[in-house]
Amino acid sequence: MTRLIVAAGGGGDAVAAAMLDAALYGGDGRAVIFTYAWDRLLVDPLPGPRGVADFTGLEPITPAVWSVPATARPIAPAGSTLPRLAAELPHTFALIDPHHGVEGVTRQLEELVSHLEPESIDLLDVGGDILARGDEPTLKSPLADALTLAACCQVNAPIRLLIAGPGLDGELSSDDLRPALGGVTHTLTAKDVEPISAVLEWHPSEATAMLAATARGVRGTCEVRDAGLPVPLTDEGAAVHEVDLDEALSRNSLTRAIMTTATLDEVEAHSREVCGFSEIDYERNKAAWLKEQPPVELDAEAVLARLDQFEAEARSRGVTHTTFRHITEALNLDGSQRDALRQLLISSRPEQYDAPLWHIAAAS
Repeated sequence: MTRLIVAAGGGGDAVAAAMLDAALYGGDGRAVIFTYAWDRLLVDPLPGPRGVADFTGLEPITPAVWSVPATARPIAPAGSTLPRLAAELPHTFALIDPHHGVEGVTRQLEELVSHLEPESIDLLDVGGDILARGDEPTLKSPLADALTLAACCQVNAPIRLLIAGPGLDGELSSDDLRPALGGVTHTLTAKDVEPISAVLEWHPSEATAMLAATARGVRGTCEVRDAGLPVPLTDEGAAVHEVDLDEALSRNSLTRAIMTTATLDEVEAHSREVCGFSEIDYERNKAAWLKEQPPVELDAEAVLARLDQFEAEARSRGVTHTTFRHITEALNLDGSQRDALRQLLISSRPEQYDAPLWHIAAAS
């Protein structure tokens, strides 16, 4: 028997999908995770999502759908976490290629459902911004979720929408989301995190890291992203809610606007109209800015001194935890140095590693 999980936003949602598969279904049988290759400049210097043409070594599943095996490689200078995920997890990762808009993603999903005849189809979003109206001032990355929601609403198959860790992506608060959330399908535990614990040691996703941390019992306030958004880590963060698909569609203005789009450019244009921005424009601007920055040497003594200053300022804001992505950006280091920074911090101050987050130590 085959299960299909659509990772609404790609990236960390694919990792969360692997965790959810084990938690809800026991990890037995075959699970296919349909996901974007979109790593948001963390491991990929190119803005926007990668498509089939950006890889070598993909394997065909249907005429329009290709899987990313462990041996696949992104074509330089592109980067992707998917081949490593395929190497470390037992799932099949099928690539969402959004370059032909919602029409293209719908066609891919229809072919996948017809080919696999899955026993279940889940659409998973960590954080809940798939339920955004589009005008929220805190909204940062609605495009991928709107695309997958639009495709799922047009496929003739029963699809269950699941929201894991409401509010954990730092875009919509759990209070904003609560009226739309259905019952709790599952509350994640430390045991549920075990199947992806090795992946969390290197994967850059912040939302899924916080989801795993709350499942492990971490509580407090976590600062994330380049903007330093504060995200509460509460008991609610480990919950997985089921949401009515039609309810999500009625809330999401961007999804309704892009239903018949045939290109990613069209989707972006609608995002600018509905939300006031395109997140890919943001990535384009940030990528151009990063290219102009001089390289910064990872000097241990200087880094730890800057870390002390960052932690003192974070404590004054009431922050108890942060992610390695945020520390990297806060210390003005390049994203390619994130892993080296992480190893330095863990080896220097292991007592502050609250896996997979960094604990802001109390002032001594």
